[in-house]
Amino acid sequence: MSISLQTCPCQIHSLSSAISLPLLYQDCCQPYHDRLYDSEDNKADTAERLMRTRYSAFVLIKPEYIVKTTLPAQQALLDINAIESWAKETDWAGLEIVAHTPQLGKRHAQVEFRAYFNAHDKLQAHHELSAFVKIKNKAANDANWYFLDPTVSMSITQKQPCICGSGEKFKRCCGVYI
Repeated sequence: MSISLQTCPCQIHSLSSAISLPLLYQDCCQPYHDRLYDSEDNKADTAERLMRTRYSAFVLIKPEYIVKTTLPAQQALLDINAIESWAKETDWAGLEIVAHTPQLGKRHAQVEFRAYFNAHDKLQAHHELSAFVKIKNKAANDANWYFLDPTVSMSITQKQPCICGSGEKFKRCCGVYI
């Protein structure tokens, strides 16, 4: 991806010049990448914000961040080497947030986006409707957003407790979105 070393990747939209002064990486996604959930100030306050930090992590090849921001029950099932290889092999060209639905039920949100990349001398897009869940941390009296990865193969039935730890049945909680 041909960007200024200082411009945050999540601020670049390959088909638009709408952002006249994009944020610098140090003022945008870097604090999230450097101190993943270490303090109140570094938690993504919306699913869209988390989506942007994840996109930047792919562009900047930070697979550990991708894993840590995926639902904890799915993290051990992710292939960090495959994530890193895909990130390295992709010529990223920009991000477009199509829509953000900040609240679906009690704890879920969706972000529709297009991640642009160059392949075979042609601009292409990965278009996705991603689901996110906000999980409460009772000990710290706060909550974190996590990506629900629909590609992770898990053995779970619809009637089991949800993988997010909500206490609800899977089919009535995260099962609706993945």
